Amino acid sequence: MFKGPLEPLSTPSKSKSKISLYSIRRVPSDKLTGLGCWVAAPTNPDPLLPPLVAVHGVYRDVEGMLEVLTNRLLHGRRTVIAPVFDETNWRGYQRVLAERRADLALLSLLKSINLPGVTDICSFDLLGYSGGAQFAHRFALLYPHRITRLALCSAGWYTFPDNSPYPYGLAKPEKLMQGYTPLVRSNLSAFLRLPIEVFVGECDTDQDPNLRRGKALDRQQGTDRVERATNWVKALNEAACARGLTSQINLTVLDSCGHDWRECVYLGGLVDQWLSLEATIIAEHISPKTLQ
Repeated sequence: MFKGPLEPLSTPSKSKSKISLYSIRRVPSDKLTGLGCWVAAPTNPDPLLPPLVAVHGVYRDVEGMLEVLTNRLLHGRRTVIAPVFDETNWRGYQRVLAERRADLALLSLLKSINLPGVTDICSFDLLGYSGGAQFAHRFALLYPHRITRLALCSAGWYTFPDNSPYPYGLAKPEKLMQGYTPLVRSNLSAFLRLPIEVFVGECDTDQDPNLRRGKALDRQQGTDRVERATNWVKALNEAACARGLTSQINLTVLDSCGHDWRECVYLGGLVDQWLSLEATIIAEHISPKTLQ
């Protein structure tokens, strides 16, 4: 069930109190990096909750993604940052390591953000949808020490912990990776220790035009997004086991969902499942009066 650019869908009505929990604004593209973002800043931020960086798919519906997230986040106390990898400047951002370094641009952007309760962003939760999920896991392979939790939804294909050339695996490819193959390989154990949740819609089995195909890729990963998510999670858990690591890497297949962000959130409960721990975190250090 592939769907094109996200169309406005009916969403649960939001009360005035819910709307007032966030101030949403756009940060223009930085002249040096060419990367801007949308920021949803809570009116009463909790400094103990890490910011959530949410990365869009290839249709770049950043505002729609942010709207859905702020509607589902508990209590409205977490800052949400949604970078905008526009098509003009950031074709192929999903691979991270390209002629324009999407990873360095994001790090520069995060360093420049100065909001109440959010300064000097050293670590954050990272969530990606579709092409954004491709970016997110490759970014986390490079910088596992910056990630507190990683969530991937509906990625088309993955970088496997094997000797396939990057970005299919971790072996040295052409000049693209330069000295970064050793860095990624040395970070693999730290990456495998991360809490990683992989989501995919049960019906996301169409071989649509945006799904990268090829004999070698299909043989390595599978022929659709469900197969590829399943095989990637299996490969990561096997790699963790081989290193004697305790894995926190899980796969959740979202019932009745296809390749649609809003469907995965509202029908599949993606955000509710991933952020269910947030309620516990908040309850541990926020008194009931602060939530009134």
